[in-house]
Amino acid sequence: MINKLDREALREQFRTAQPFPFVAIDNFLDPEFAKEVAAAYPSFETAQAQGFGFNFVNEQKKFQITDQGKFPGPVRRLSDAISSPQFLADLEYITGIPRLLADDQLAGGGMHLTGPGGRLDVHVDFNLLEERKLFRRLNILLYLNPVWREEWGGHIELWDKDVKVCHFRSIPLLNRCVIFETSDISYHGVFPVGPSAECVRQSFAAYYYTLEPPPGWSEFHSTVFRARPNEKLRGFLYMPLEKTWQRVSKRVDQVKSWAKARIRPG
Repeated sequence: MINKLDREALREQFRTAQPFPFVAIDNFLDPEFAKEVAAAYPSFETAQAQGFGFNFVNEQKKFQITDQGKFPGPVRRLSDAISSPQFLADLEYITGIPRLLADDQLAGGGMHLTGPGGRLDVHVDFNLLEERKLFRRLNILLYLNPVWREEWGGHIELWDKDVKVCHFRSIPLLNRCVIFETSDISYHGVFPVGPSAECVRQSFAAYYYTLEPPPGWSEFHSTVFRARPNEKLRGFLYMPLEKTWQRVSKRVDQVKSWAKARIRPG
């Protein structure tokens, strides 16, 4: 299902890439299988019923389905293929990261569908699955859109550590795969999907971990969002307000849980 990879060329590309280690691979899957996976994706309305929806400041009009029990057959086979020992061995050679582990729970991954007007702001990802003590090391993103026009937006973007310069930008074409190292400087995002887009943006995401922390690891952090240079209002107003709201909501939930635990019947 996965086309044979030129491991030497990809290893060199990953090592020398800017702004951080990554590779972009076209024709990642067998072409017919890629079409089969894309065609198996649910409608936006079905994804809304089956998955988790995002409609926050930083992430809007996006649904993700992580439960593999809800994956159509071709999607499940894709998930199994990129979790296989053979593919993990390829990843270890290309990236130089030993003892990689696939996440069988697909935390934050799985099928992603973003509708017209949807967006995902520039960010670095959480760096640790706390409950399982797994350190996040790699992201793989596979795009599954048989038709996609430049003017529809939805580009994957890779930014420098200061979020000043976008070094890589690509529309989400069918069978294009991007793999990159997860770190404190791996800022990436999805350019807003335009309201004129005639298709839902389809992608599949998975993440790889190690039991050992990466070199230079200091402390846990959740997802960190940053505004693009032309998004001053988002950076100075909307994002801080969203962060404050989430912090307050989390505290309220903690207080409710504390109070509920102390209420006894009778």
